[in-house]
Amino acid sequence: MANANVFKATGRRKRSVAQVTLKSGKGKIIVNGVDVNEYMPYETLVMDLKQPLELTGTTDSYDVDVVVKGGGFNGQTGAIRLGIARALLEVNSEAYRSTLKGTGMITRDARIKERKKYGLKKARRAPQFSKR
Repeated sequence: MANANVFKATGRRKRSVAQVTLKSGKGKIIVNGVDVNEYMPYETLVMDLKQPLELTGTTDSYDVDVVVKGGGFNGQTGAIRLGIARALLEVNSEAYRSTLKGTGMITRDARIKERKKYGLKKARRAPQFSKR
């Protein structure tokens, strides 16, 4: 049986998948075994990742442990943010749902890279036309 003070959720964005675990604590965020400020190269990504916690006022209430795979830093940040928002909904759905939904934190961004088509250089980029 799972512990009552541990909440788990999964977030996805582009090619990234983040498995988020929320435990009651002091507000530490660990990503792949490393502190979030060391893992993420830009402070803006860390701020973006913490948005669900700040909106709900739970920044210092929970420790966040994340295992994230795939994609780049932007996709991973989006996946972690969605995972945190979903885990917070498990904590207290009635109190946090309207706040998170109003700011678009619960919505899964389904945009992924379009596949390359034959005869083209990329998904839509055609080879340069040469008249002669």
